[in-house]
Amino acid sequence: MPKPATKRRLWIWGAAGLLGLTLAGLVWYQFWMARPAAVTVEIAALAPVTRVLAVNGRIAAVRSVDVRSAVSGNLAGLPVAEGDVVKENQILAQVDPAAQNATVRQAMAALDAALVAQQQATEIYARAVALGSNISRSELEANAHAVQSTTQEVARLTASLDQAQIVLEDYSIRAPITGTVLELDAEKGQIIGPTHRLLTLADLSEILVEADVDEAYATQIAMGQPAVLQLAGNTGTQQGHVSFVSSRVDEATGGLAIKISFDAPVVAPVGLTVTTNIIVDQRDAALTVPRSALVNGDAVFVVADGVAQLQPVTVVQWPAARLIATAGLDEGNAVIVDATGISDGQPVAVDGP
Repeated sequence: MPKPATKRRLWIWGAAGLLGLTLAGLVWYQFWMARPAAVTVEIAALAPVTRVLAVNGRIAAVRSVDVRSAVSGNLAGLPVAEGDVVKENQILAQVDPAAQNATVRQAMAALDAALVAQQQATEIYARAVALGSNISRSELEANAHAVQSTTQEVARLTASLDQAQIVLEDYSIRAPITGTVLELDAEKGQIIGPTHRLLTLADLSEILVEADVDEAYATQIAMGQPAVLQLAGNTGTQQGHVSFVSSRVDEATGGLAIKISFDAPVVAPVGLTVTTNIIVDQRDAALTVPRSALVNGDAVFVVADGVAQLQPVTVVQWPAARLIATAGLDEGNAVIVDATGISDGQPVAVDGP
């Protein structure tokens, strides 16, 4: 059995060992804590920069018309179908003209009667004039007035007949342009009126892309800006340019309507999705920084003498991985690529050679 003195020595040695391990752990911890954080940097250098805005749009016809009837009635004929190519002035639909035909016949009958009355009044007046002094002045004037009245009535009824015939022409609905029937919204036998769209007609010989730009970038879009377009299902791209910019932002959606024209003729169906990259800015030489390098959007860390230094910068805010620095950054600065966890004045070690 160990003696008491021996036990005391064992306890002393055990405590000393534990203290030694604790001190060693503290030394190790301090060593690693004091070790500079490893960071990746990139050297700021001037290089060509292109600022691009990506939007999705759809193919639309430059000329597109919703065809409606100017009159109400039963749709008696619809000789076209979706996809048909029609010529300007070709009949697209026919409204039953029976009632209007009756109106035209009534107008013609009334005009015929007025012409007969005018002829009779003219003959009576001619005989009165031939009698000379053998007829009273008042009777001559009455005959002259009858001629005038019947002439005016003929003119009125002629205008009524013309109006009735013009309306009759509206019962035959004709193509306002040469184009393709995109949609049919009516069926034969249906009762239609001026508020009902019959069909949509578009000239597909010239197409463009319609899109909306978020209002955050509305002031950056301008007429004539070049664009690169890729049609859905195609691997190739087409060149184009911004040909229309609306002067009004839609309050409901916050979108600015734009149109992009193709530089060369393109054949594509209306409504096809088109991915568009609009080139809003091109610079031959500019300094850029990764978005991940930004601190609160207005500063970056640069490495100088092994220390991370917070440096204010001005950048062009844009939806891209790299942003143009317009102030605060000098060529040759070593910018820390990822600012996460870095603090101002912190010792750092640059990764790599």
